[in-house]
Amino acid sequence: MSVSTATVESVLVANRGEIARRVFATCRREGISAVAVHSDADVDAPHVAEADAAVRLPGNTPAETYLRADAIVEAARTAGADAIHPGYGFLSENAAFARAVEDAGLTWIGPPAAAIESMGSKVESKKLMDAAGVPVLAELDPATVTAEQLPVLVKASAGGGGRGMRVVRELSALPVEIEAARREAESAFGDPTVFCERYLDTGRHIEVQIMADAHGTVWAVGERECSIQRRHQKVVEEAPSPLVERVPGMRERLFEAARLAARAIDYRGAGTVEFLADDAGEFFFLEMNTRLQVEHPVTENTTGLDLVALQFEVARGGRLDAEPPATQGHSIEVRLYAEDPAQDWQPQTGTLHEIAVPAARDRFDVSRTAGVRLDSGVEAGSVVGVFYDPMLAKVISYAPTRERAATILARALADARIHGVVTNRDLLVHVLRHQAFLAGDTDTAFFATHDLATLASPLADEAAERLSALAAALAIAAANRDGARVAGGIPSGWRNIVSQFQSRTFTGAFGEHRVEYRWVRGVLGAPGYPEVTDAEASAHRVSLTVDGVRRTFDVARHGDDVYVDSPLGPVTLRLEPRFVDPSKEVAPGSLVAPMPGSVVRVGAEQGDTVTAGQPILWLEAMKMEHTIVAPASGVLVELNVEVGRQVEVGTILAVVEDGAAGKDGEAAES
Repeated sequence: MSVSTATVESVLVANRGEIARRVFATCRREGISAVAVHSDADVDAPHVAEADAAVRLPGNTPAETYLRADAIVEAARTAGADAIHPGYGFLSENAAFARAVEDAGLTWIGPPAAAIESMGSKVESKKLMDAAGVPVLAELDPATVTAEQLPVLVKASAGGGGRGMRVVRELSALPVEIEAARREAESAFGDPTVFCERYLDTGRHIEVQIMADAHGTVWAVGERECSIQRRHQKVVEEAPSPLVERVPGMRERLFEAARLAARAIDYRGAGTVEFLADDAGEFFFLEMNTRLQVEHPVTENTTGLDLVALQFEVARGGRLDAEPPATQGHSIEVRLYAEDPAQDWQPQTGTLHEIAVPAARDRFDVSRTAGVRLDSGVEAGSVVGVFYDPMLAKVISYAPTRERAATILARALADARIHGVVTNRDLLVHVLRHQAFLAGDTDTAFFATHDLATLASPLADEAAERLSALAAALAIAAANRDGARVAGGIPSGWRNIVSQFQSRTFTGAFGEHRVEYRWVRGVLGAPGYPEVTDAEASAHRVSLTVDGVRRTFDVARHGDDVYVDSPLGPVTLRLEPRFVDPSKEVAPGSLVAPMPGSVVRVGAEQGDTVTAGQPILWLEAMKMEHTIVAPASGVLVELNVEVGRQVEVGTILAVVEDGAAGKDGEAAES
């Protein structure tokens, strides 16, 4: 590149979590000072601790903090930063913010405001791309959609990441879904504008990484496939695309369309042109993201480029080489979310006691040898709250072949220690090992095509969970002995003669496990485990000889939650109390808040007769709406919430009672 003209010596990242840490990593490599901003909820976040300086944005919600352009510009001034990097999400595609940064005399590490504006409205951008010769899907006016045009996809004009997006298959549902999409779009992006387009039930989501300088050079830096999605949010991303690899000439046509799109708006910096393709290789423009993408590491791994460093150089006025480097090998990224796929993808909150991926050799760095990279916004002790996206980390593999990249990544995830919140880890491993995935047979309906219950099932089977329960019981006993020694250093509970069995009861994914055991002169007796012939136990590690095979289990306990990690699969157990506290029992038919959140809509009134599965209310958490439905048919005898109320996890929101009297005094139908 040529000599720089603008100044990039101290960069404020107008974002949080993983992307802030990712930009800071390049800042350290480039000798650039890093400045963080943070909400009150993020005061102890890792990205704040890693920055050279940090500025508080008072408040918790995005609207109070990371969406405040004026506050962020003022923070840059206060901290002495000379440049602002927007990351992704929040204000990253806000043209007014880009202008405010430049008007303040700061370097904007992003595309020109006019280019952001051109692509900021998905409605107008499609018209622009159509005129430029890029193939597009026709946009539909929500007010004139007909039954013949169904199904349609409702999309937020100003955003991405699946927020403000709904599939509508029945015309009667369109007004309700449009209103819900508008609320989500307003909350996430500050703009409630939505539009519709024809929805393709199956398709391939293919995107091209663009990098352009101010001197007329536009790179198409390889393509990515991001077809495996949930709620229109990407879960697995890879480079190169299996579809593009298979269809002759498709890559050249994709790259040409992406370059046309960039040149049509005089683009500069990093961006992504997204397309929806069919199995024959035909594709249509979806949108252009005028920022860095979450999945950019797979492009970095296959090209050897640091895309953030290139963003810095382009912002300085540098010149790209005539052609980008050729791609090599294969890279796969998975997004580790705090959510429960088996429970309609419900986001999870709480303290993350441990998150470790022992196989990860690199953190926020480009990897060109076979291995695993970890880009994470959290560390052990981080609190997962309700205000932001539930993504905890991105785990990325690189290898010479796609099959090896999938194998490496699956094993790295299976061996990861993740304690404290439910995640989609087991689902990700099952996807990476699925024959359809390994064959490259993926599309946007992957979770609908393949049994989600099987994909979301635990990695450890019932036999492994049963052994893990024994290991947990022995580890807890060892911890108790270590903490309760009597005179002479003899462990409490030691016996020289046969005594009665000790017992503990655990609940896991496969139900209840009652474990009975005793030690006599150092020999384990466990009547429910005839296959276990030997054991050694400490407070955190247990070795069991099972049918002649020695197996090791790592055990961690946090309150009554016990986490057992072994090559048989990770297991989470709940240590059941000896006596049940009646005050903690929940009445049948209760609707319990699965997460903290804010009530944004109530769909029934106390006394209404409701049916099983009927939506009763909607909670907003982690920038998305979540529907709370009736657990059974009956009468809504209690409704304890109203719109605007904040609720904590475990709050009883309502109670449905079978056979109670309704508004008209008659018995409810069962």
